[in-house]
Amino acid sequence: MRWLRRILDELLRRFGFRLPPVPREPVSLRPIAVVRNGVSEPRPDGWERVRSDLIVREDLTAALDGIEAYSHIIVVFFCHLVPEEERTALHIHPRGDPRLPEQGVLATRSQRRPSALGVAVVPLLRRRRNILRVVGLDAIDGTPVLDIKPYLPMYDSVPEARVPDWVLRPPPPPS
Repeated sequence: MRWLRRILDELLRRFGFRLPPVPREPVSLRPIAVVRNGVSEPRPDGWERVRSDLIVREDLTAALDGIEAYSHIIVVFFCHLVPEEERTALHIHPRGDPRLPEQGVLATRSQRRPSALGVAVVPLLRRRRNILRVVGLDAIDGTPVLDIKPYLPMYDSVPEARVPDWVLRPPPPPS
């Protein structure tokens, strides 16, 4: 039936009809794991040495088979402590630093996103049954993990990637 939908969409487009807008209904996801690391408050930086355990649901333990062969994994998580009212900001100063140019929130790595989703590539230190130990994950203790994927350099690395100048500036020292 998907093929029929594609044909119908193409016909509508050719005759000048607009496709429906982006859906606004909520999406419901069930976490597959939880982050445990002892970090209780969100922070803009300083995650490099934070070790975290991803406690994967017991019923998904077999789904981890083979993950220990990878040096890095991609963790998709829900920034559950970001209040709804903070998810409405369309522009922010990166790193919370007013000296940096204001950017659209989707042009930053801020946790104050409309969807409150976080994504991080982190080194996988070890696996013990349903527990993955990682370092550098910018998620606080109790954060729900929505997905885990292996990092594949041939797909996930872009050596010629371009970034704005402010990204390359070191963050200001903590005050």
